[in-house]
Formats: sequence, C-alpha cells, structure tokens
Amino acid sequence: MNQERNCLDCGEPLHGRADKKFCNDLCRNNYNNQLNSNSYNLVRNINNILRRNRRVLEELNPTGKTKTTRKKMAAKGFDFDHITSIYQTKTGSTYMFCYEYGYLLLDGDEVLLVKREES
Repeated sequence: MNQERNCLDCGEPLHGRADKKFCNDLCRNNYNNQLNSNSYNLVRNINNILRRNRRVLEELNPTGKTKTTRKKMAAKGFDFDHITSIYQTKTGSTYMFCYEYGYLLLDGDEVLLVKREES
C-alpha cells in the first residue's frame, strides 16, 4: 500500500505529505513553465504584434484623424492581419481597430487613421 512517489519534474523520490507532487519550488516552477510554454508563447507573440500595431497607429496619427498610406504603415512594422475589433458604420464603411486607434482602407494605397474618443 505504501507506494513510492516521484517528483513530476526531476523524478526524485518524494518525502512528506501524501499529496506532494514536486520535491521543491524549482521543480514545480520548471514543470509548470514547460507545461504552459507553447500556449503562452502564442499569446505573448500576438500581444506583441497588437502593441506594435497600436504604437504605429499612435505615431502616425498624432491629431486624432489623419491620412497615410499602407506602405508607410507596413514600413513601420504594422501587421494588417492583427486587430482587436471591427466597426461597421451605417453607410457601410468598415473600420479596423487596434484598441482605441483605428483605420479605414481608402482607394488605392490611402488609409484614414482615426482615434476613438473615450465616452
């Protein structure tokens, strides 16, 4: 009945409480970091892209409403595949937002940049 238990990370025999899973905090942290690393990396990478997109929109739009080009946005590292929300106007225009900063694709290479006012 007295079965030997081993640490889930390093495999060393465990002593102490019956429900103990790790021999120390280092093993517990290492095990959980490895377990979650892939999903955390994906989220971290997407958050980095969104932050960069917001920073580019903020930099190119200091007045709250201005025009620029897709080429200028792309040159600063803007990724058009990552946004936080979409806003459809009554007239049918579709604004893409990255947090409070948004853009509307116009004819050709032109882009209208806007900032959503907090209410």
